[in-house]
Amino acid sequence: MANSTLKGSLAIHGGNPQFLIEKVIRARIYDSIYWKEQCFALTAESIIDKAITLDSVGGVYGNQKPTEFLSLTLKLLTLQPEKAILLEYLRAEEFKYLRALAAFYIRLTFKSFDVYEILEPLMKDYRKLRTRDIGGYHLSYFDEFIDQLLTEERVCEVILPRLTRRDILEETEGLPKRTSFLEETLQSDRGSRSPSPVRRRNRSISPDRMSAASYRSRSRSISPDREADFIPSRTPSEAYASEGDGGYRSRSPSVSPDREIGQAKRNDDGMDVDDATSYRSRSRSVSLDRQ
Repeated sequence: MANSTLKGSLAIHGGNPQFLIEKVIRARIYDSIYWKEQCFALTAESIIDKAITLDSVGGVYGNQKPTEFLSLTLKLLTLQPEKAILLEYLRAEEFKYLRALAAFYIRLTFKSFDVYEILEPLMKDYRKLRTRDIGGYHLSYFDEFIDQLLTEERVCEVILPRLTRRDILEETEGLPKRTSFLEETLQSDRGSRSPSPVRRRNRSISPDRMSAASYRSRSRSISPDREADFIPSRTPSEAYASEGDGGYRSRSPSVSPDREIGQAKRNDDGMDVDDATSYRSRSRSVSLDRQ
């Protein structure tokens, strides 16, 4: 019969997988036209064509009529596709309602550890979903739908199996801690702000840059021509004295004839002999006046 579970199917949560949907809703699905016409003789492969034509998710609408989404969910419960096939449903990102159908089936049939591990990464999908219920259509988002599967007790008019608390699974079965998308963004921002070792190596001054820096320092130093502009003007006597203090000083303190004549006049006027002798030349040459 089309309404019976396939032979060799495994019990899910200790019972027939079709019993996960309440008896009243299940009976209305069996009586619906969509179930009789579109869900007959479907397989795990052919059901994909029906799933990609869905335009909404939900349980019942109007006068307690089952939605197409819920009818295909019941069909998956009778087929019991393998885990690898369900994961392929989830990888088809271009068909969001096929992913929603697979996520809903995984929430109903899989263990708590697998539910957290498989469904939590889907919360990064922010695409819009149309939800149909008794009040009609309204807009929701894919990540909200996944969050409802993980936190609420009833979704699409179906009572969900109880999930083991996540912190207990982390302690007992080693479930890795969940990192939200916001935390991953903050960590990536911190990593981009902190300088990497490559950047630190690039910041070290290369030999070319060192030579350029030394060239700039030399170019900034004042040239001899510019130094002359900054030297204050001096009198000829000061310039002569500064030149006399240089490396061209004569070892023989000879006195010129003009200075000797001046010294003789100063001695005649009554100056000290010591002052006159201080300018006496050590050379044996005698000036013309003394001769």
